[in-house]
Amino acid sequence: MEFEEEPCRMRDEDTEEQTDSENVSKDKQLQFQKPYVTNKNGNTIISKTEQNFTQKVKVKGSFTCTECGKNFIKKGNLTVHMKSHTGEKKFTCTLCGKTFVHKSKLKIHMRSHTGERPYTCTQCGNSFIVKGHLNDHMRYHTGEKPFACTQCGKSFRDRSALKDHLVSHAGVRSFSCDQCDKTFVLASHLKTHLKVHAGVKPHVCSLCGKSFARLHTLKDHQNMHSGMKPYICDCGKSFTAQSNLIEHQKIHTGEKPHKCSHCGKSFFFLKSLKNHERVHIGEKPHQCSLCGKSFAHYPNLLVHKKNHYKVV
Repeated sequence: MEFEEEPCRMRDEDTEEQTDSENVSKDKQLQFQKPYVTNKNGNTIISKTEQNFTQKVKVKGSFTCTECGKNFIKKGNLTVHMKSHTGEKKFTCTLCGKTFVHKSKLKIHMRSHTGERPYTCTQCGNSFIVKGHLNDHMRYHTGEKPFACTQCGKSFRDRSALKDHLVSHAGVRSFSCDQCDKTFVLASHLKTHLKVHAGVKPHVCSLCGKSFARLHTLKDHQNMHSGMKPYICDCGKSFTAQSNLIEHQKIHTGEKPHKCSHCGKSFFFLKSLKNHERVHIGEKPHQCSLCGKSFAHYPNLLVHKKNHYKVV
């Protein structure tokens, strides 16, 4: 089953040449998270956390951003950080013209042109452009889900998935495809969907010749040839493709996101909804090659065909 792959997100923690508060020692970073700090003389400074304010603690020998309060050991790091507030993007890709605030982000972006994926999973062989994406992927093997939704309690393996899930609570599908009737909650999902209409499938399986729009989908497809099932559910069941695991997990969560617009009945899977809707619209796409009779559902056609071969 092919699924709509999540677009690559470049996050601050993914960059290899960190230019922000990573340079401040861990002890000082922990001080910023406390409702109080202790100076070198042993005096305690109380912050206004009860009023939802954050005390901007000035560390001796550091440089503080006047916009967000982040502290930096080097003035040059603060200068680079300020560009995230001003919007200045001086680093430009010579191949596609896309611009970036940080040189490290440009370096990572260039891998999308060169095809370099230096971070490889030792368990299934999937490779990634940035280390952060490999860390997220490894949770599919370990089953770890550290990011929980505060509204419904559902947990996720990576922060970006939780962010997308929170948008789904609003239920606003404001992004519509101009080539079909599909709508999406996120613009990124619409962008991914449009590739289906474009028909571009550059990733070809060397074993059977089948082509795919996304490299990730090709890798999952190749698992079918090798017999590998790297995507493991908490219940122990494993799958060759990530999309199959996601569909399976809906059984455990009870989530039925696919709702019939005619009668309101909900389903775990989109395929189940489409089969159900044929009852309302009268569509019968499965035709018997022997007598021409049509059926809404394929299993019904198989039962019908057996009647042709019954020995009287």
